[in-house]
Amino acid sequence: MALVKLHTSLGSILIELDEKATPETTQNFLQYVKEGFYNGTIFHRTIEGFMIQGGGFEAGMKQKVTKKPIQNEAKTGLKNELGTIAMARTNDPHSASSQFFINVANNTFLNFKEETQEGFGYCAFGKVLEGMEVVLKISQVRTTKQAGHSDVPAEEIYLLGIEQL
Repeated sequence: MALVKLHTSLGSILIELDEKATPETTQNFLQYVKEGFYNGTIFHRTIEGFMIQGGGFEAGMKQKVTKKPIQNEAKTGLKNELGTIAMARTNDPHSASSQFFINVANNTFLNFKEETQEGFGYCAFGKVLEGMEVVLKISQVRTTKQAGHSDVPAEEIYLLGIEQL
C-alpha cells in the first residue's frame, strides 16, 4: 500500500492507494505525482453528493497534456464508495490518464459490472484515510459553467501538490 498526501488550497487529504489490486493504475498515478504533474492544477468539477474531480486542468480551465491512457482495472479495484479515489475517463473504458475523482457518496452505478463499454465502470484505486472533511468542503462550493464545462467551482480550488509518503 502506498500513501499520498494531497495538499489543496482548502486543506490536506491523506490517501492509501491499493497497488496490489490496481498495479497499473497506481503506478500511473504515482508517476504523475513523481513528475510534479499535479502541482498547481485545480479541482475543475465538483458535484455535491457525488464527487470532486481534478488532475487535468490548470487555472483558467487550461487542459494539461497527458501521457497515453491506461487499461481500466475496475474489475479488480475497490468499489466506488464514499471516500474512494478513482480514475476519471471518457466513454472509452480504457481512456483514463491523469484525471481522478474522489467519491463523496456510495456511487455503486460506477462499479464494474461486465466487460462492455457500458458495464466496465470506473477504477477505484485507493481510499481517503484523513481529510474527508476537506473533500466534503470542496464538494460543497458554489459552481458555474466555464470554458464549455459545467460544475466548475466559481472560485478556483488548487491542488498545490501531491507527495508520496
